[in-house]
Amino acid sequence: MKKKIFVTREVFQEVLDFLASHFEVQANQEDKVLTTEELALALADKEGALTTLTERIDSDLLLRCPKLKVVCNIAVGYNNIDLEACNAHGVMATNTPGVLDDTTADFAWALILATARRLNEAEAYIRERRWEKWKLKQFLGLDVNHAVLGIVGLGRIGQVVARRAMGFEMEVLYHDVHRAAPEIESACRARYVTREELFRRADIVTIHIPYSRETHHAVGAPEIALMKRSAILIHAARGGVLDDAALVEALRKDAIAGAGLDVFEGEPSLHPGFLELKNVVLSPHIASSSEKTRFRMAMMAAENCVAALTSGNPPNLLNPEAVRRQI
Repeated sequence: MKKKIFVTREVFQEVLDFLASHFEVQANQEDKVLTTEELALALADKEGALTTLTERIDSDLLLRCPKLKVVCNIAVGYNNIDLEACNAHGVMATNTPGVLDDTTADFAWALILATARRLNEAEAYIRERRWEKWKLKQFLGLDVNHAVLGIVGLGRIGQVVARRAMGFEMEVLYHDVHRAAPEIESACRARYVTREELFRRADIVTIHIPYSRETHHAVGAPEIALMKRSAILIHAARGGVLDDAALVEALRKDAIAGAGLDVFEGEPSLHPGFLELKNVVLSPHIASSSEKTRFRMAMMAAENCVAALTSGNPPNLLNPEAVRRQI
């Protein structure tokens, strides 16, 4: 008898076909965001699940899903999964690292350019049929070329962002919990500095750190207060790393020139102040959303699921302790 799995949100048909060659598959192709109760009922008799950031996997849920052996997140981030709870219940958890680095870095650059050159304001100006003449001082923005780029977090995505900066002949500063290896700094032409120097000197600050208890509001009012009035802040990492309320207050006061955001605290809800501001570019968590990349993410999660339920050794395992609990 085939093992049963559940796919919590809509995925590509090719991914479902691949899974169906190994398992009995139930999928939420209606793409409804499931309540905790609905998710628990769907997983009650399942051994595996493909999940997304909209599903919370914690001890309360796992107590109701005694057969569950693996949870495969279709994302590189996994703060929706309580790894300690998974360990306690012997449930493996996986993610999809690597496949979205370039696409997410490209989108960070889209936010950088759109924010620096006030593209959202300029487009709205045309759409509202307000453009009547050319003006020398119209929508004056920030030059990206030869600017100072400050990268908070020089991980996989941060490194790609840094390498893209070479084409703009930028000075690249970075700060991270651990300093990168010399060969990485050299490849990225990035210089390690303190957090204070980064926020004080950068014309553009871009955030690329994962969310955790330790990184909650890692960038907040004290850091924003250090920034130049002419600087912009870019965030395409994970909601909660940035203190959204502090950013709204800074933008209202023109303490910084602007911001470009793809992620928010409590998304899809967001601070209502953002919608009142013109000096912020907003997008709905789509930094990895190219067709090729989202397909590769879903297929990688499916491959993790197959490996976990056949060999017990998925390639992107986050919690090896769970395997020991299953033995």
